Amino acid sequence: QVQLVESGGGLVQPGGSLRLSCTASGSIFSINAMGWYRQAPGTQRELVAMITWGGISNYADSVKGRFTISRDNAKNTVYLQMNSLKPEDTAVYYCNANLRVISTPFFNNYWGQGTQVTVSS
Repeated sequence: QVQLVESGGGLVQPGGSLRLSCTASGSIFSINAMGWYRQAPGTQRELVAMITWGGISNYADSVKGRFTISRDNAKNTVYLQMNSLKPEDTAVYYCNANLRVISTPFFNNYWGQGTQVTVSS
């Protein structure tokens, strides 16, 4: 019923920038929040940033001051602007949406398939 489509991943040099996008589509009734998680090989998935549809955002300490999350409510889209990228940012980035579908009276989490971000010289 819900699909999250991600774009914007790729290879960048340290200090460079990338902008990730994620659009939710399907039988969506309401979005509570969307965000980005990442997972490097051998590590657990961690929250990078999230934003509520009311505009409240939070970030992992490791990305504060470098990453900016934003959303377009009308497009069911969340963005992650990543600046001053470091090799430690290398990971698969997963889009997450906390939303209600039309047929269900509660919020649930949905995931994108992930997009690779590699920061290397």
